[in-house]
Amino acid sequence: MTLEFDAIVVGSGISGGWAAKEFCEKGFKTLLIERGRNVEAGDYPTENQAPWQVENHGRIAKQELDKDYKIQRQTALNVTNKHFFIKDSEEPYSQDQDKPFSWIRGHQLGGKSLTWGKVSLRLSDLDFKANKKDGHGCDWPIRYKDIAPWYDYVETFAGISGSKEGLDHLPDGIFQPPMQMTCIEVHAKQKIEAAYDDRHLIISRTANLTKPTAEQLELGRSACQFRNECMRGCSFGAYFSSQSATLPAAKRTDNLTIITDAIAHSVTYDAKTAKATGVRVIDAKTLEAREYTGKVIFLCASALSSTQILMNSTSETFQNGMANGSGVLGHYLMDHVFFAGARGKLSGLEDKYYSGRRPNGVYIPRFQNVHDQHKDFIRGYGYEGWSSRQSWRRGMDQTGHGADFKDSLKTPGAWQFEIMGFGEMLPRFENHVRLDQSKKDKWGQPLLHISCQHSDNEKNMQRDMMNSAAEMLEVAGLTDIEPYLKIRPPGLCIHEMGTARMGHDPKTSILNKFNQSHEVDNLFVTDGAAMASSSCQNPSLTYMALTARAVDYAATQLKAGLL
Repeated sequence: MTLEFDAIVVGSGISGGWAAKEFCEKGFKTLLIERGRNVEAGDYPTENQAPWQVENHGRIAKQELDKDYKIQRQTALNVTNKHFFIKDSEEPYSQDQDKPFSWIRGHQLGGKSLTWGKVSLRLSDLDFKANKKDGHGCDWPIRYKDIAPWYDYVETFAGISGSKEGLDHLPDGIFQPPMQMTCIEVHAKQKIEAAYDDRHLIISRTANLTKPTAEQLELGRSACQFRNECMRGCSFGAYFSSQSATLPAAKRTDNLTIITDAIAHSVTYDAKTAKATGVRVIDAKTLEAREYTGKVIFLCASALSSTQILMNSTSETFQNGMANGSGVLGHYLMDHVFFAGARGKLSGLEDKYYSGRRPNGVYIPRFQNVHDQHKDFIRGYGYEGWSSRQSWRRGMDQTGHGADFKDSLKTPGAWQFEIMGFGEMLPRFENHVRLDQSKKDKWGQPLLHISCQHSDNEKNMQRDMMNSAAEMLEVAGLTDIEPYLKIRPPGLCIHEMGTARMGHDPKTSILNKFNQSHEVDNLFVTDGAAMASSSCQNPSLTYMALTARAVDYAATQLKAGLL
C-alpha cells in the first residue's frame, strides 16, 4: 500500500466521513485513518433481534459494567449496542476529581455516527454573534450567510426530515417530509403556542429518511422503518451515518484508502516549508509505528481526540503542541447542559394510540434571551420532548395480583409527555484538557487529562429549564407534573466542543474561518474542537457543513498549488 496521499483524514465519524467523501469526489487520493475496528455497512449483530432474543433483556451484568464501562454506562449503553462503545478499562483518561468530565467514545469505522441522536439543527446569527455581543469567548470568524449554502448542501445529501417554521433563530433547511406528531404532542403544541407568543413546539428535525432521493437510493439507502433501534445499526441505511452515506459515496470514486486499528499519534511537520507532512500512527494490535505522508491533513477524530493528537505533535517549532502559538489549544472545552425539565400525564385521549416506533421526538426552540435578557443567565436553551402511553410495564410499580390485575394491564395506560432542556455552556479558559505525562495508555501515549465544570450561568439556566418546563406542561393541561433537575458532570450530552477553536486572531485561536490552522496552512480541524461557542442546538449538522466547506476551500488551494 502506498504511504503517500493527496489528503489524509483522521477519524471516520460524522466529520471524517464527510471529509473523505468530499476529497474523493474532487479527485484526490485520500487516506482515512480510524483507530477502531472495521465495521461494514450491515455489520450490525443485534439488528432485528426481538426482545426475547436479547440477552438479559438488554441489561449488562453489574460486574461487567463495573469493570469495563464505568463512564460509558451513564449513556444508553446496553447489550444491543455495547460493541459500538469503548471499554473504559482499556482506554482510560485522567481527570480532576472535583471537576470531572464523562468522555463518551465509540472507536470503530463510522465512530459515533453509528450511535448519535440524529437531531439536526442549524445555528443562526443569534449563535454566531453571541461571543462578540456578551464578551464570552472569541468572536466567530463566520456568520450564518457564510455557512448557509453548506447547510443546504449537506442536508440534501444526508437527508433531514422536518417542518419549515420561519424562525430566524432556528433557520429552516432542505427537508424531507416531517414525521407526524402524536395526539398528545399536537394537543401540547396547540395549548403552548396559544399561551405564549414566543414559544413553538415542532417535530424534531432528524437525519432519518422519509422520502429518499434518487442519489440516496443509489447508495442503497431507503426510508425509515420506524423501528427506533438506530443505535443497533440500520441495514436500511435510513439514518445518516458514515456507513450508510458518506463512505459508500467515497468508495465509488476509487480514490479512498481506509486503514483501521491505527492509532493516530501525531502530525509530522517540516520547519523548512512550515507545513505538516503526514501522520504518525501506531498499530492498535501490534504496536508497530509507521508514517503516512499527505499534502493536506484533516483532523476529524472528535474534539478531544483531535486536540490530543495536536498536543502530541511537538517539535522545535511547536514545543507545546502543533499550531499552538496562541497557547489556547486544549482550552474552552464545552458540552451542553441538560438533565432539567418536567414530565406529566394527560387524560381525555384514551381512544387514541400511535403506530410504529418513531425515532425522533419534538422540539421547542430557544425562547429565552432571544429578544429580552433574562436576569439570571445569558444565552439560552431548547427542549427535546417525548410522548407515549403507559404499557403493561406500569404494573411493575403497582400493587396487585391475579387475573383482574393482569387483565387491567392489557389496556394501555395514561398518556405521558416529557420535555427536557438542552442549554448552552459558555466557553471558559479554565475548562480544559492537557496531557498527563505521568500516565500512559497501552500504546505508550500520555493520557488525556480533563478538568471541566459548569458555571453559575449553566446552573441558573438549568433551574429555569425545570421551572419553565413545568409551567408549560401545566398550561398544556397535564397533571401529576414532576419537575426535575439532576446535577451531572459535563460530557454526558456527548456534544464535546472547543479546545481548538476558530477565530479571527492567531493570538487567541487555533483555526481561521475555513477551519485552517493559522500557523500550519495545510492542517485543518473540522470536528467539534473547532467550535468557538456551543449554542444550544445539537452540533453535528454544523460539523458536516463546516467540513464540506473546509474541504472545498482546501481543494481549491491544492489545485492552485498553494498548499
